[in-house]
Amino acid sequence: MKTEFTLKTKGQTKKLNINVPGEFSVYNALCAASVTMEMGVDIETVAKALSEVKVIGRTEPVHHEKCNIPVIIDYAHNALSLESLFCAVKRYNPSRIICVFGCGGNRSRLRRYDMGEISGKYADLSVITSDNPREEELEDIMSDILVGIAKTDGKYTVIKDRRNAIFYALEHAQKGDIVILAGKGQQTYEEIKGVKYHFDEREVVKEYYDTL
Repeated sequence: MKTEFTLKTKGQTKKLNINVPGEFSVYNALCAASVTMEMGVDIETVAKALSEVKVIGRTEPVHHEKCNIPVIIDYAHNALSLESLFCAVKRYNPSRIICVFGCGGNRSRLRRYDMGEISGKYADLSVITSDNPREEELEDIMSDILVGIAKTDGKYTVIKDRRNAIFYALEHAQKGDIVILAGKGQQTYEEIKGVKYHFDEREVVKEYYDTL
């Protein structure tokens, strides 16, 4: 998913491409371009640098040669950040948005209600799963999320194992859809009962497509 925009400054015009989705990413890129060009960096160098920018865990596209479905990893782990992410993705006019998410244990239950409601409102399919349950029971966390989902007409399914949840989302995604993996972002672990287990969503996506 590339984002294209035009930079006009000091009599120069340049079409820029960045690999980070979202209108807010354009604002960030424009700010970076303005500062670096004021320091004397030429516009061609700025354009090349921005085209190579990656932000781990923030609207991070996951690429695979067998994948024709945009897959985005993002750290959104509260209602405000999740809603912002949905609004950014909707600007690309996807056929459907499939969102895989959970909520952390030993955190506010209100956050779970709100995230459930936001995903139910914006996603065409919510896949509710685990996201660092910590010392809490996963079933209790997912029940809280369902309280929020129930306020909407959003379609959802519940899959406790996050790896299986991601596989489910990718299996059911069709051309034109966008799959969001929300909540973990840059994290490469799943925390359960005081133990951090290795879990990298990029590896899970690769594993799925490698088996096709």
